[in-house]
Amino acid sequence: MTKKLICSILIFLLLLSFASEIKSETEFDFFFNEFLNKRIEANNILKEIEYNLKSGRNKNTCSQQRRAAKLGLLANESLIKAYKIYGANPPIAEIEASKKRWNRILENC
Repeated sequence: MTKKLICSILIFLLLLSFASEIKSETEFDFFFNEFLNKRIEANNILKEIEYNLKSGRNKNTCSQQRRAAKLGLLANESLIKAYKIYGANPPIAEIEASKKRWNRILENC
């Protein structure tokens, strides 16, 4: 009986120690990952819109475009923050071109 109890406690402590491991990321990693995730999500929304339009469905197109544009703009802001944290100059021309693209999408609806 005590062997089972001791084994159970050891297994519990072992599982608890694995569960308490937290992988931390730097502030740069956080903002860069946020940029990537939001950009991917925004582009996926645009691809979905394109597919739906080609299929003859245009329900919620404007609201989806607005959502994609807002995510794209937020992604740009995250990229700028990541560059600042890293201590490098962001590619302003490319970011501004991207910003104009997302703003055009936002304004066209």
